Amino acid sequence: MNMALDRPLTLALSKGRIFEETLPLLKAAGIEVAEDPEKSRKLILPTNRPDVRIIIVRASDVPTYVEYGAADLGIAGKDVLIEHAASHPGALYQPIDLGIANCRLCVAVRNGFDYEAAVRQGARLRVATKYVAAAREHFASKGVYVDLIKLYGSMELAPLIGLADAIVDLVSTGNTLKANDLLAVEDIMPISSRLIVNRAALKTRHALLQPVIDAFEAASVKIT
Repeated sequence: MNMALDRPLTLALSKGRIFEETLPLLKAAGIEVAEDPEKSRKLILPTNRPDVRIIIVRASDVPTYVEYGAADLGIAGKDVLIEHAASHPGALYQPIDLGIANCRLCVAVRNGFDYEAAVRQGARLRVATKYVAAAREHFASKGVYVDLIKLYGSMELAPLIGLADAIVDLVSTGNTLKANDLLAVEDIMPISSRLIVNRAALKTRHALLQPVIDAFEAASVKIT
């Protein structure tokens, strides 16, 4: 008996904005989640379909669950997928940009720091970020020398206390930067969330997966 084939189709999601913005797409695919992950302690959520379930994982772990087949498909931000691909190139099939959870990856500095002058003068910048792969590629393409400092949170603090000259982080409204006297000085790339699929599942569970993929694609076109 192949347990991977016998279990329900499994979709990996993270709590918060991605989950909320995925709900209309799920509904368009005929899938309704039975419980709210913000109110439930459960990490495996049933749906109205016995052949589909949702697992709630950390956003940065979604690609790992999908790559290794614990989930058949998932939804993850482009930022997370770039970092994952740096050490696992080509591991995931990414059929659709869903156009949800939109923001941008930016370079930000404390107010008063002359970023352009530092770059022109060839200064070696210290940059704090959890998006190391994306930051490394960006600065390398500009010929800017940087020392990358990996942080997992409270990124805005780094320039304020002298840990770093700049940060690379996601920016949506910019309110958090403003509240901490920081300025976004350079856009690296727009970020949105994508549907990702386990490559083996696409072959072995194609009859179950493809209608869901098609429904997501149709719904994302309507929304965007």
